[in-house]
Amino acid sequence: MNSAMNSAVNSAVNRRGLLAATAATGLTLATVSFARAEDRSEDRSGPGPDGPHRTRTVRGTLPVGSPDYVYLPVDVPRGVAEFAVSYTYGKPPVPPGVQGNALDIGLFDERGTALGGRGFRGWSGGARTSFFVRADAATPGYLPGPVRPGVWHIALAPYTVAPEGLPYEVTVTLRFGGTAPTPAPVYPPERAKGRGRAWYRGDCHVHSVHSDGRRTPAEVAAAARDAGLDFINSSEHNTTSAHAAWEGLWGDDLLILTGEEITTRNGHVLAVGTDPGVFVDWRYRARENRFGRYAHQVRRAGGLVVPAHPHATCIGCNWKFGLAEADAVEVWNGPWTPDDEIALAEWDNALVAAVQNTDVRNPDDGPGRWLPATGNSDAHREPDRVGHPQTVVLAESLSRRAILAGIRAGRSYLAESAALTLSFGATDGRGGHAGIGERLRAAADAPVTVRLEVSGAAADCTVRLVTDQGVLLTTPLPAAGTGVVEWRTTPAHAAYVRAEVRHAPAVPGLPGAFAALTNPVFLDAAAGTGG
Repeated sequence: MNSAMNSAVNSAVNRRGLLAATAATGLTLATVSFARAEDRSEDRSGPGPDGPHRTRTVRGTLPVGSPDYVYLPVDVPRGVAEFAVSYTYGKPPVPPGVQGNALDIGLFDERGTALGGRGFRGWSGGARTSFFVRADAATPGYLPGPVRPGVWHIALAPYTVAPEGLPYEVTVTLRFGGTAPTPAPVYPPERAKGRGRAWYRGDCHVHSVHSDGRRTPAEVAAAARDAGLDFINSSEHNTTSAHAAWEGLWGDDLLILTGEEITTRNGHVLAVGTDPGVFVDWRYRARENRFGRYAHQVRRAGGLVVPAHPHATCIGCNWKFGLAEADAVEVWNGPWTPDDEIALAEWDNALVAAVQNTDVRNPDDGPGRWLPATGNSDAHREPDRVGHPQTVVLAESLSRRAILAGIRAGRSYLAESAALTLSFGATDGRGGHAGIGERLRAAADAPVTVRLEVSGAAADCTVRLVTDQGVLLTTPLPAAGTGVVEWRTTPAHAAYVRAEVRHAPAVPGLPGAFAALTNPVFLDAAAGTGG
């Protein structure tokens, strides 16, 4: 780009940046044209080793206060077989505590950049510095398909900007020639053989090279099998490109669900088990009141809405959209950390609120709406362990519909590995029984026995039984890591009971890391009883 155009672009960003950022919208830069002969800035053309091509380079600087998304239009002529992009940006040193530069990137085709993603062609965030799309192939994170004429848009997303600004350089290469047909995507089947009604182990938050992971889909599938998992959910950041990348990797022993990690500037949320190929937009903030629209889209596509690592400390990771639209919440993400402890406390407080919201006119309806807990690895690369932790779901079959139904109903527990198995439930004196995620209805003062069986835990583990009143029982497991804990209560004394299996504390006075955690069993006082 020549100096005059560069100055104009920088001036436009400076004039409009703060206003646009106030609405968390985008800013559109001057169009890069390959069609006008008079536009010769940084034009490098020739046959080259890859056939006829034309290349343009654009330079500019984004100031502090730039909007979340800056769009660079590219006027694509007819006859283009491949659209390729590379980019760099300055990373000046900054003092401790000051944000440096980070610039994400993606692509929208001639159908436009409007919210909803009709023109979406791919996203790599900050995971790679170059990409291409053509009819028969694309860089992981991007969608293959024809390069049609019209105005395409490169999306630049300044994640953080240093005080002196973010200088960038974007190089666009259009290659001309014949095209191959776009292959029809092959998506994972919705059912695996399974074991009928059984407990199935899964990890709904994994990454591959299709976003910022380092494992290939084949390596992710192999790691899932090594971890003893029955299902995984493909959850790349802001792209569906991996949905068609699992061909040949599923089997009777492994169900692969398709989804997305919707990565906004105000937190991340998992779309779990959506229809293959369904893209969910992420370009909004909490103050815009748009999330409900996209949560409904996830559910229309058959999936679950699960906020991920809601109290993570990375920039933009903390969940700010609330839980009203959630179907479950990820309270355990990877190795146990203090932000997981905060997520657990928030989730438990929500359980208390749910039982407090029981309709006094219809007490037999049980607790108000409650959110089940999930646990996932968020594994990206070695040494991240796929399946640490994992969600163990009681489902009627190893199928997409049954697994999602089990998660939604809270018929699940979380475990650090497939070596650990537990059984948890409550019984009354009249033959009534309720398992994890279920309700046991009994007289308010009727004795109820809560029973936890654990096997495969480490020698240092302790069991805690938690109710709406807090932790009411703490007892060590036998050194063998296998044992049974029983405790008696009444519905008047405990509106729910859940179990924790924790390792010994690493820091005296603080809780130990989790080995396992259950969703609650609810104890409902039957209508018309005293207590």
